[in-house]
Order: sequence, then structure tokens, then C-alpha cells
Amino acid sequence: MIKREELISIGQFNKPHGINGELSFTFTDDVFDRTHSPYFVCEMDGIFVPFFIEEYRFRSENGALIKLKNITTEEQAKQFIKKEIFFPKSFLPEDEEPETASDYFIGYTIIDKNHGEIGVIKEIEDSTINVLFVVKRKKEEFLIPASNEYVCEIDDVEKTILMDIPEGLLEMQNDQPSDDSYNSED
Repeated sequence: MIKREELISIGQFNKPHGINGELSFTFTDDVFDRTHSPYFVCEMDGIFVPFFIEEYRFRSENGALIKLKNITTEEQAKQFIKKEIFFPKSFLPEDEEPETASDYFIGYTIIDKNHGEIGVIKEIEDSTINVLFVVKRKKEEFLIPASNEYVCEIDDVEKTILMDIPEGLLEMQNDQPSDDSYNSED
């Protein structure tokens, strides 16, 4: 049985690409290209499950397409949408420590589905188990959970993250209540 402490997080699956089971994914560490592992690991229903790699190809500096063995349809690929990708530590080269991805999203703009542009990520607060985006807009600062549950889409080209932020989360943090606290024209 695979355990969480045996893995490092290297990215996230985004969405199916085409109809033959190929998936797009965003990675924070390209260790899978620097060393060989026959599989990635995803958490499925609370269990870490290996998925064997058939092939992959890079599309951008932080994005690639991957074909997993036995995933042959778009419908099968949909089960991976927004799933975190893990890499087995046992395949890391002996002299390599896992890279931290804590600053990967700095500079990305957070856009909420319902309220538009929130601001730009200035830092990542990862000192606790719950990782937070520290987002700044003018004089305001927001702490937004960096949870796959709230992330809808990541665009590495435009450097944006589309999120569905829970109602009321931003209002609770705003010291100076304002009717236009979400106004993207600020």
C-alpha cells in the first residue's frame, strides 16, 4: 500500500485532451522527466493509486499532455480532473531533494467565478497544513485557501487561476467593509 509520506506532489491534472483518454496537466516539478518512474500516483477515494505512464509530451514550461495506460476514452479521463499528481520518492535520484513548489504561483492573478478579478498572489503561506495564497489588491490583502476544491482552472500562459471562492470568505477578511470590495476595476 502506498503511503502519503512516500510521495511528493508535482502538479495537478487539468482536463481531458481529445477523445482518446489523453490529459493535460500542470506541474510544479519536472522530476518525472529528469528520472524514470513508470507511474504517477493519484489519491482515489482515499487510497493512493499508481497510474502507469504510456507517454507524455511538453506543451509549455509548466504544462504537458499525458497518456496513461488503460485510460482510453474522454469519459475515463474525466475522473482525473483537478486530481493532484504525486511522484514516488523512491524514484528520486539519491542526490536530489524534493523541490518545494511554494513560490510557483507567485505573480498569478486570482479570478473568482462570481466576482471577477480579486488580485495578484504575492506569496504562499505554507507553514501550516492548509496552504494559503496571499493575494494583494491595492491596500487590501486576502488569504485564500489554495485548495483543489476551489480551483476551477489554471492558465499558465495568462498566469491566472480561476476559482470558485466560498461566499463570504473575502468579506470576513476585509477590515473596511465596502459595497465594491470585489470590483475588478480597483
